[in-house]
Amino acid sequence: MGAAALVVSAAPANAADPAPAAGPGQVIPGLRTATPALVTGIREPAKADGSAADAARGHLAAKEGRYRIADPGRDLNPVRTVSSGSAETVRLQQKHKGVEVLGGQYVVRMEHKNGKRVVTGTSGKYFTGLTTGTTPEVDEELAVDRAVEATATSLGARRPGVRAPAEDAEYPLTGTARGLVVLPKGQGVLTRHVTVRGTDPATRQPVLHEVYIDAKSGYPVLQYSGIKTFGAPKAVAASGAQARREAVRAEGDPAGQPTVNGSGARLDGKNVDLQLSYDETRKEYLMRDHSRMRDSSKKGIATFDGHELSVGDVSGKWPDGIKEFGSQTPAFGKEATEAGAVDAHWAAGKVYDYYRDRHGRNSLDGRGGELNSIVGVSFYGLPYVNAFWDGTKMVYGNGDKEYRPMSSGLDVVGHEMTHGVVENSANLVYAGQSGAMNEAIADYFGNAVKTDTLGISMDSPDSGLLGDTLCRTKSPRECAFRDLNDGRTTSKSFLGVAFGTDNGGVHLNSTIFSGALWDIRKDVGRTLADKVVYKALTEYMTPLDGFTEGRDAVLAAAKDLKFEAGQLRAIERAFNGHGIVPGWELALGVDSDRLLGKVNTDSTTPGAGGGWWAASKSNDDGTEAYSVWAGRLDGSGSSQLISPNDGRYHINPVTDGKTVVWMAYKARNVEVLARSLSGGPIRKLYSSRYGYGSLGVEGKTVVFQANGRRGSSRAVYVRMGETDPVRLDPGATSRFASTGNPSLKNGRIAFTDEYRESGKAKQRIELLDVATGRRSVVQDVNPDHLIGRTALTSRHVYWLSADDGQGPQTAVRRAGLDGTGVIDVSPAAGKDALNGIALSASEDAVTVTAETPSAEPRNETLAKLWQFTADGGQRARVSCNRGEQLWGAAESGRRVVWLDATTGYTDLVTRNRPAGNCG
Repeated sequence: MGAAALVVSAAPANAADPAPAAGPGQVIPGLRTATPALVTGIREPAKADGSAADAARGHLAAKEGRYRIADPGRDLNPVRTVSSGSAETVRLQQKHKGVEVLGGQYVVRMEHKNGKRVVTGTSGKYFTGLTTGTTPEVDEELAVDRAVEATATSLGARRPGVRAPAEDAEYPLTGTARGLVVLPKGQGVLTRHVTVRGTDPATRQPVLHEVYIDAKSGYPVLQYSGIKTFGAPKAVAASGAQARREAVRAEGDPAGQPTVNGSGARLDGKNVDLQLSYDETRKEYLMRDHSRMRDSSKKGIATFDGHELSVGDVSGKWPDGIKEFGSQTPAFGKEATEAGAVDAHWAAGKVYDYYRDRHGRNSLDGRGGELNSIVGVSFYGLPYVNAFWDGTKMVYGNGDKEYRPMSSGLDVVGHEMTHGVVENSANLVYAGQSGAMNEAIADYFGNAVKTDTLGISMDSPDSGLLGDTLCRTKSPRECAFRDLNDGRTTSKSFLGVAFGTDNGGVHLNSTIFSGALWDIRKDVGRTLADKVVYKALTEYMTPLDGFTEGRDAVLAAAKDLKFEAGQLRAIERAFNGHGIVPGWELALGVDSDRLLGKVNTDSTTPGAGGGWWAASKSNDDGTEAYSVWAGRLDGSGSSQLISPNDGRYHINPVTDGKTVVWMAYKARNVEVLARSLSGGPIRKLYSSRYGYGSLGVEGKTVVFQANGRRGSSRAVYVRMGETDPVRLDPGATSRFASTGNPSLKNGRIAFTDEYRESGKAKQRIELLDVATGRRSVVQDVNPDHLIGRTALTSRHVYWLSADDGQGPQTAVRRAGLDGTGVIDVSPAAGKDALNGIALSASEDAVTVTAETPSAEPRNETLAKLWQFTADGGQRARVSCNRGEQLWGAAESGRRVVWLDATTGYTDLVTRNRPAGNCG
């Protein structure tokens, strides 16, 4: 699927849905629901006594003709009520038959004064078409296993392979069941929500994935990373509030002790005042500020020393024994400066002051919640150039030779803390357009705090730079992570990507929206712009809003704030200038031929062979489980439904032009199925609790990788109607030993073999002759290399190899079937090296789905298709489309079929020859 909107985002309302009644205010219809998305300009009486939540639900019930919510008291649960003066904002969470609906939030805005209460507007998403049952067929244990497997698969999809762990290693990923959730697609999809935490088995990066397992089929219908970082996602979001409270109790909470005025030097050399506390036990002045929340919750703003910790130590837990930065005197010295502690503590106070003084908000949660920062963490002893908010605390990396500690950027601190504000207000889902808006708003307010605190003119061309002060040698513009003044527009720069990349483009596409907000700030002034963006965030936006809904929210908030006509035009002009207008996604063009449009699927790959293509597809609004379709590559005839449309998820089809083979998920079983293109019965070839990869078919032979629990796998083949499945076992029996990545051609199977012998890691490329059963070693591979997908032709075996196991660059290596004549079709290192993630070959060419390693993600670094002649003499891009191109499948000659996300949806497309260099 594409990332123009989250998989659960809405399609246009059905024609049969009744139009909302147009009341006295403006009404903007909802998408795929009869409930309006926005109602403004009304003043309708509501129940004055009792709670605001009861009054809000009473209003919705009394106006059922407008809202089409039959029983708000039953189906809408209060989430949060925020009062500011006479204004009240009530957030209500939709439930379907008692089960929470992902992103189903409705907001009611009211005015309560002089003993009277009136409703002034509403907004959000209440999905009226949900009819799904709520009895699961998949139990929690299976859902957790499937979620862990899906996370491991998604992590592994972006690299050539994963080295087998040591014999005594614990599997690094664990899952926690979070309960039932309805995804609001069509009539609704009942899922089990599982949070997967741990460490990436290959990179050791922290992992936090939110995975939704279909409660009938057991298929992972939605997954995305919950990490909220300043740059590319490298950290984990988790909860550590209870552990933090226990740490405070054990140490002796200094709340109530006098605040001490201290000082320190920031990394830019400027001395600043610090608010501290004195600890009698440690006999030190600590970076713990109780002055700011003294009159409310009495919670503190504290800065902790993380220089001996790695990201893994602080992800998902409060690290044992960690202490606040301390000093013998109130004047902190050079060590605290160089660690970034002075910057972090000072900046956290400035961000708190900004939200309190500008918006009347008491801390990130609005209720005086504590603010804890951990400063100077490393990446397992190596530099860590990133920062993140994990739901309870801010964590800042130690930097490297070029980048100072990340806490040295006031805009970085403001950005991460604003994620906490977003989480405790609109809670924009961190994927696709809603995730890009989450990032955009964090950028906007982070930069607002910086420009105002440091006195930077909004007229300065550098006013929109974020992270520009972090570098030691680069200029601010060279150093900046993003620029809100870059003038990017959706029609020119929107990058359609799948959720496996940057959570669907949350960083890549954020400047489209933040750029519009920054233009508003330049046009209408700092104070008014900040006020309207904050009001839109906290009183109008809901979790699944995209760019268009964000525009509507800002305009509605401006009207409620009585903006003048010229100011409203300035807001419209800013959004128009960045291309945020209704239907903007339709303006994105491609250079490929579409075979199957809007497949609306996730985590499934296409196949091609014998003049045919095969792909999985849902229906137009993504409400059905996936079915397998096939068609001719020359466009003749109509596409055929190959699998039954029976509620199972049919995925990863391959074809040789005579037979289609695919996987089907249903509850506890995942089956490998086959069917002739000419029709006839469906054959079940294999069944397992877990999934498969690298399917291939040639005549009667079918090959695949059967995955096991906790990362193990076996290459398997079967001769349809002739033999039982045959497992290709590793060269030696050991824990985590695996065979996999099979490819098939002319009755031969190439595959990888990885095992441990006498405690030493070994791996090799092997070849099996199906007719004789003979196995031969094509190549013994250095155990320090990561080997991945193979591709086989009548003369050669190709494979991906990351020779530097710590780096992303990948060789495309080729050998003869007897192992001789080894060459690199694409180099393992250097400027022309690729980060290959998938491989496919015809007799004439080898096609690589590859990313281009880069510190700054952009269009050129996303997954693209590269094609090489068999000897590597010619190299070209298959397509010059913007956005992500995934899972290229070679057919014959130079023709390739792939999934293309350029338009923000995922389409099955093809080209019969490369496009060139795309310069």
